[in-house]
Amino acid sequence: MNIAIGQYYPENSVVHNLDPRMKLIAVTAYIVSLFSVTSVWGYLFTASFLILIIIMSKVPILYVLKGLKAIAFIIIFTSILNIFFTQGDTVLFSVWRITVTAEGLAAAGRIAARLILLIAGSSLLTLTTSPIKLSDALEFFMRPLKVIRVPAHEIAMMMTIALRFIPTLVEEMQKIMKAQMARGADFASGGLVKKAKSIVPLLVPLFVSAFRRADELALAMESRCYRGDINRTKMKKMKFMTRDFIAAGVIVLFIGVGMIVNNFL
Repeated sequence: MNIAIGQYYPENSVVHNLDPRMKLIAVTAYIVSLFSVTSVWGYLFTASFLILIIIMSKVPILYVLKGLKAIAFIIIFTSILNIFFTQGDTVLFSVWRITVTAEGLAAAGRIAARLILLIAGSSLLTLTTSPIKLSDALEFFMRPLKVIRVPAHEIAMMMTIALRFIPTLVEEMQKIMKAQMARGADFASGGLVKKAKSIVPLLVPLFVSAFRRADELALAMESRCYRGDINRTKMKKMKFMTRDFIAAGVIVLFIGVGMIVNNFL
């Protein structure tokens, strides 16, 4: 399956054993710092740091990168837009009314690198955190909202289920597509409009399948006496360990060194 977000890769590693709250904080800090990167050295440093974390997590790098296939079109499309529509002083060549500049190429490279690093880093969170732990971490951070009667537990549960069902729905769509291709459907030939129209017949069975899965999930939760956050206890309570504080120090160090590399190299 060419998607990594929403899947969990079970492994006994330092990253897997971190507290899910610390991983959420780390990913948030990583994303914020990523959007502040502007130099080539900054992107290289961020990519090196991400590769190091992936190696420590014992998740195959190719397993993480295969999730990029799902957004390859978005990366290519946004890069092309930046190449052709970013104004600059250094003109490389011009065809009709389209002018390609060095600044446009640089902007396209930055956007592509940012999207790749963003998706890979976000995928690593779900690959190293089970849905239950991720739900508990989200609920913990939304707990203050209970004061204004916001159902933090239910929202966290819905977000976790949505993440979990992304790869399931993608797999279901691939099955439907193969079944229709076996009956003579053509999804490859034709222009962009024809390809878009050919996807429409996939939507109806996909939505039917999604609603069926949602109904089955609701029945399964009700049969197990699930009542939301009412009188709910946890078998394993989350607790910050020494490794979590070390991870927090590593994140602070990453942000500090990243700012130096980005601004002074």
